[in-house]
Amino acid sequence: MKLIEQINVPADLRRLPLEQLPEVATEIRQYIIETCARIGGHTGASLGAVEIAVAVHYAFATPHDRIVWDVGHQAYAHKILTGRRDRLPTLKQYDGLSGFLRRDESEYDTFGAGHASTSLSAALGMAIARDRAGEQHHVCAIIGDSSLAGGMAMEAINQAGHLKTRLIVLLNDNEMSIAPAVGALTGYLNRIREAQGYHRFKDEVGETLHAIPSVGERLYHAAKTFKDAIAAAVLPGALVSELGFKYIGYVDGHDTAALVRALREAQQIKDGPVIVHALTTKGKGFPAREKNYYAWHATGPFDPKTGQMIKSKSSAPSYTAVFGKALCELMAQDEQVVALTAAMPDGTGIDQALEKFPERSFDVGIAEQHCVTFAAGLSTEGLKPVCAIYSTFLQRAFDQLVHDVCLQNLNVKFCMDRAGIVGGDGPTHHGLLDIAYLRGVPNMIAMAPKDEGELRDMLYTMIQHTGPAAMRYPRGNGIGADITRAPQLLEIGKAEILRDAGEVAIIAYGTMAHPSLQAAEHLAKDGIETTVVNARFVKPLDASLLLALARTKRLIVTVEEAFLAGGFGAAVMELLEENGLLDGVRFVRMGVPDRFVTHGDQKLLLAKFGLDADGIYTRVKESIEVLEERRAGVRG
Repeated sequence: MKLIEQINVPADLRRLPLEQLPEVATEIRQYIIETCARIGGHTGASLGAVEIAVAVHYAFATPHDRIVWDVGHQAYAHKILTGRRDRLPTLKQYDGLSGFLRRDESEYDTFGAGHASTSLSAALGMAIARDRAGEQHHVCAIIGDSSLAGGMAMEAINQAGHLKTRLIVLLNDNEMSIAPAVGALTGYLNRIREAQGYHRFKDEVGETLHAIPSVGERLYHAAKTFKDAIAAAVLPGALVSELGFKYIGYVDGHDTAALVRALREAQQIKDGPVIVHALTTKGKGFPAREKNYYAWHATGPFDPKTGQMIKSKSSAPSYTAVFGKALCELMAQDEQVVALTAAMPDGTGIDQALEKFPERSFDVGIAEQHCVTFAAGLSTEGLKPVCAIYSTFLQRAFDQLVHDVCLQNLNVKFCMDRAGIVGGDGPTHHGLLDIAYLRGVPNMIAMAPKDEGELRDMLYTMIQHTGPAAMRYPRGNGIGADITRAPQLLEIGKAEILRDAGEVAIIAYGTMAHPSLQAAEHLAKDGIETTVVNARFVKPLDASLLLALARTKRLIVTVEEAFLAGGFGAAVMELLEENGLLDGVRFVRMGVPDRFVTHGDQKLLLAKFGLDADGIYTRVKESIEVLEERRAGVRG
């Protein structure tokens, strides 16, 4: 029987002798590879943190001791060790395990995590609460080197060093986020890595002093203060000390015994916070990941022997790829256009711009707030910054968007990938709020393309427009629209009529345009003729067209891949109410109700909310039946 088959909770792991931990790690790593090869997942991130998960649950009395993971995509080994081994093949599947950390999934998931840089703040809160309660358990935050550069993490370090509460921070340093880590902090951590000569020297001195008969132990302790003074003077770790943290490191993050020793040493420090610096390799144990770090952060299914990805059958390019190519074309035409992303160059398509226009393209790291205000600064000097950020991550920079961009009416463009239902990554990654949080901000123009061809038109239109503008588009492949023609300038706030017939109007925003057309074709077979409108813009709305529809149609249905509260349908409803037309027409809004959406296949989730051709057809048909019943009631 394999060792991991004997481990159902961390207490089982702690019964094993220390020398068996490498075998446990090997079995876990192989299980992760086999599982992710079938279903996909955050393969590289989790492979790099296997020994960390093993060492943490061995060194700490979890769940009594609190372990707080940052982001969560590195925690597959943690899930395996905490009673979820047999359910790992359900990762990111509907009704299966979350790909991240969820408090309602396990008592070992002490804090939900899907976005970066949150662990230190949460752990510090837990540590202060522990101290107020007079308890003695440990609190350990596990954070990656790129997450450490996030603003929240820096703010938490500042307060932790000031409060001097007992807190352990395990720094998982692999020089990577999703892309290679960037920034001055990364350089600082690299200098710590390079200080290994000093650490070897210190160890050699310690061994020599210990070897002296009778007085060796006393000499060793007398020399320790002197050695620490040298460290403070010559090591980059001095900065850690100045911030109020003790420093233990660096440690080989794939040596379970060394990690356990370092963590136990950290547990003995009672007078303040401590950082344990572990060096790891992202994708450890699977050589294929070294060929493409971007691809191996998160994968679809792949061949576990060769590492070859199993390609999707769609022949259409992804929205991300179309955006990246179109942006490069526009950057070639206009030298004032600059590209920015926050640690997601491959995920947003900015990797193409970084390669072709490195002097005009910036990956700022996991720092969305900085990214937006940095872009605002660029725009004040006449540049045209394009910020490519996932919809869900732009939420992190809302104040900067309002205060630094829109309030000053600066010429910054926001291109929000992964808008709408994203699938397996679940509630922390669904981009369902951007319509609501953007349309209430003065000076903002907000739009969404019906397909990848219109995405090119909108990107061109945004760059030609002077002032803040935002575009949302989905994860996944396009529909096969023409992307060979030159992009066209769209009239701001002008919708497009795709089908004009009957007494019913479906007004679709963005991705919902084509399912609405399909639903209209189905309805036509039932004798129900339907007008279909591609709204294009939520701000400003095409008021003249929408008001005309309200005056001539019996039924208006709005469809959006977003939360209904504050969304596109709400904007249309407000327009009709302001013009006294809401009572004269039956108005139906289709979208996502007021609850967080779980993880699962994109198509499955869209269908559950009726946001596909069948769902739109059914809702329109039911709404017409209600109208007919009312008409019959009036006649009766």
